[in-house]
Amino acid sequence: MTVDLRTKTATARGPRRIPGEAGIWVFILGDLFIFALFFVTFVVDRSQETALFDASRAELHISWGALNTLLLLTGSLFVVWSVHAARDGKLPEASRFTTWAMGCGVLFGINKVVEYTDKISSGHGPDSNIFFTYYFCFTGLHALHLLVALCVLGRMRWLLAQPDFDQQDMGTLESAATYWHLVDLLWIVLFALLYLMT
Repeated sequence: MTVDLRTKTATARGPRRIPGEAGIWVFILGDLFIFALFFVTFVVDRSQETALFDASRAELHISWGALNTLLLLTGSLFVVWSVHAARDGKLPEASRFTTWAMGCGVLFGINKVVEYTDKISSGHGPDSNIFFTYYFCFTGLHALHLLVALCVLGRMRWLLAQPDFDQQDMGTLESAATYWHLVDLLWIVLFALLYLMT
């Protein structure tokens, strides 16, 4: 027997609500504010050393960045499907989608390690110039967020395996999904700033 955990929508049944718990939104807004400051600093420094930033950006492989973007977007799709399946009471299906999202995150991490190794072995380490300092700091912070997101998804899988999964667990699941989408959003901005901005 499955339990329908779908949230109420803006109908006669009740008001529309923001998914997840209030605390995750406070964290996300704070995190976004800090990253926004980092991004503004990057753009200001880039405007002062355009030639250096352009030459350094040319050393990055856009295909690797694009692959990582695709992996995180695909992972986000799996997370959305997982939440929808859980709301419909299809917990094994939700767990499967969560596992696939975790796989996308792990592949992202492997690709990033390969990219770091390539950059460092070709003489472009964090201390090479200001662009690569930003590159390693920003992508390193993002990798830390990704690691946390993978742990959060692992917790989601554990919750989905519990026979007494309930509405409170659904809130935790939604919060975890929201955090994953933050990681995705941050990467999309980083991809644009570091790999595409001219």
